[in-house]
Amino acid sequence: MRSGVIAKKLGMTRLFLEDGQQIPVTVLQMENVQVVAQRTSDRDGYTAVQLGAGNAKAKRTSQGMRGHFAAANVAPKRKIAEFRVSADNLIEVGAEITADHYLIGQYVDIAGTSIGKGFQGAMKRHNFKGLRATHGVSVSHRSHGSTGQCQDPGKVFKGKKMAGHMGAVRVTTQNLQVMKTDADRGLIMIKGAVPGSRGGWVTIKDAVKKAAPSDLPMPAAIRATATEAAAVEAPEGGVEE
Repeated sequence: MRSGVIAKKLGMTRLFLEDGQQIPVTVLQMENVQVVAQRTSDRDGYTAVQLGAGNAKAKRTSQGMRGHFAAANVAPKRKIAEFRVSADNLIEVGAEITADHYLIGQYVDIAGTSIGKGFQGAMKRHNFKGLRATHGVSVSHRSHGSTGQCQDPGKVFKGKKMAGHMGAVRVTTQNLQVMKTDADRGLIMIKGAVPGSRGGWVTIKDAVKKAAPSDLPMPAAIRATATEAAAVEAPEGGVEE
């Protein structure tokens, strides 16, 4: 089990395939996603990595969090999330994860806060059909009707589908496919819709109900690794004239 990532939802667009087919995609951006802390079984009782994304002003960060970021030698982050990982997939503190963490065609699970709709009726909130349009029904065409209780038990059970607050809750959409990635700009394009509003933060993880590709980068696609590899390939003495 490897780490997920934090991303910001930029909006939706479409991609054109070679055969002319157009695919609706949601564009997600990874903004300086870095490891802020590690959780180990010896010290914390479980293994996980704490990631931070985005940039926050130091004056708008609490003193305790400023010390937390300073200990990791990273700039203050706008969003923090923790991901459970196996012990062999722990990532070093300060490492930056790139969009190459996910492969084209891979399936992922994405969680975010759904768009708030306020107080809504039963027809919009739960897809009720409403009451009849005739035969004595007046004024109450869009109501949910009887709640099904009488003298016994004499109450409405909790969880009954009725009108109420809709949206603004954590939603996870499973088995979304990665269509394209751009490591330089930190973009991940996902087929279909992703929960949340434009500009909202989401978490991306490997799908739990789909088999992961065998060539996934382990423990993660780290930008520092790519930089070190380029330095090794370059000649030590520089370019000869």
